[in-house]
Amino acid sequence: MKKSWSNRILGSLLLAFVWMALTGHFSFGNFFVGFVFSSLSLWIGYIPKQQPISIQFWRIFRLIELTLFFLVELFKANLNVAHEVITPGFSMQPAIIAIPLDLKSDLGITILANMITLTPGTLSLDVSPQKNMLYVHAMYVKDVEAFRLDIKERFERRVMEVF
Repeated sequence: MKKSWSNRILGSLLLAFVWMALTGHFSFGNFFVGFVFSSLSLWIGYIPKQQPISIQFWRIFRLIELTLFFLVELFKANLNVAHEVITPGFSMQPAIIAIPLDLKSDLGITILANMITLTPGTLSLDVSPQKNMLYVHAMYVKDVEAFRLDIKERFERRVMEVF
């Protein structure tokens, strides 16, 4: 198992350099983009023998759906924060909310926390030591339960479907 991971990392590094050579831009940012894309490609392309190929294609579909969902949410959140900045007054209702987690894997929790942090207006603060609670700071919280349900139903559910 360890050999498989080290092979994937070496493959990702090699493909990142190939990406830089093909694009003609030798910078850290371009290397990083190439490394991320090659890592995702190798991760998606790895098909364990115990899982049928149809499950892997479903997983790819869910990953694409998660990415598109996140981009839409990112755009909407940017509009909300930009509106707050350019309009006079103070309409924020900030809060720190504890969100119970159904995710069990470290990768799933990390993806969820990063999606929340990358969305303007929200910030993942911490994960409990038992990994069953995520603490989030949000700029606009009118109803704590509605916010908690929104994160669980819209973000966590989609992350669970992929990971």
